[in-house]
Amino acid sequence: MTRLGARGLLLAGALGGFLLSLAACESAVQHQRITLCRRAVPALVPGETDMRILRVGAGPAPDSVRVDYATGPRPHTALCRFNAGAELIAVTHDGTALNGAALYLLKRYYLDTPDAEAADPGEALRRN
Repeated sequence: MTRLGARGLLLAGALGGFLLSLAACESAVQHQRITLCRRAVPALVPGETDMRILRVGAGPAPDSVRVDYATGPRPHTALCRFNAGAELIAVTHDGTALNGAALYLLKRYYLDTPDAEAADPGEALRRN
């Protein structure tokens, strides 16, 4: 193999490794986003014990996550928007946006607590 061919092969391998690490990083950020949005749902509907997650996935806008769930027979939607990372910057519940104070309280005093982890409807599904 020529020296130029070996360099090309080395460069292609390095580029492939870089792209794979980017993909892994993106999936980790998306996992964090999904977890945060799912954990916000019980705070949006306090007292509801009959809550079922129907679907969780990418939202309609870039850097957003949509959680479809039901309480009893009624379907609901929570839409969470994030910055380029996994910082929650907006939440819309059934078409109504949380105001700045409500979003601040949700982030500061609920999402990172053991209560939010315990009430995570996605975690309950995994345990059953």
